[in-house]
Amino acid sequence: MDSDPAPPVQEAKLESQKTEIDQLKLQSEELAAKLESQKTEIDQLKQQLQVKQVAFSASLLDQGEGDTGPFNTQTTLIFKHVVTNIGNAYNKHTGIFTAPVRGAYHFDCHILGHGNIVAGAFLLRNEEQIYVVYENPTSGTVSASNGASLLLEVGDQVFVRILAGPRIFDSQNHHNTFSGHLIFTM
Repeated sequence: MDSDPAPPVQEAKLESQKTEIDQLKLQSEELAAKLESQKTEIDQLKQQLQVKQVAFSASLLDQGEGDTGPFNTQTTLIFKHVVTNIGNAYNKHTGIFTAPVRGAYHFDCHILGHGNIVAGAFLLRNEEQIYVVYENPTSGTVSASNGASLLLEVGDQVFVRILAGPRIFDSQNHHNTFSGHLIFTM
């Protein structure tokens, strides 16, 4: 006597096993996708933990001396002489600071003007004017400065634009500076 199940029973059993294998494959793919998502989240958290030290300070001219401006339109200033750039968030080719982590940051800007032409610039966050640095000399040399603490999101950009019309002067003494640092992450 043959103990094997009848062929229709075997086919049903095979079909059930195939369905179970397909379900296990699907569950495996879902778990792999979830694991990949968790790995990405872990990597992001690791990056945030590593980027706790952000600070930069730069002055306008890398060498020599001279005037910058006047321009017909507002122009982003590129502070080329980088004194420090911890965290590499300041780009000396564009003059733009890009926040690597969400947090509270502090920024300062100092400018120097001479003669009878206004010296003035704006600090901007993502094209939003935060403050103005401004002085209107009648003769001689004048300086102006301002500072602000800002809540920045990852990727927010902070930069300085000279106003349309003003002129600033810099030399090897580095009178015009743009500095910022992370106070704390959030």
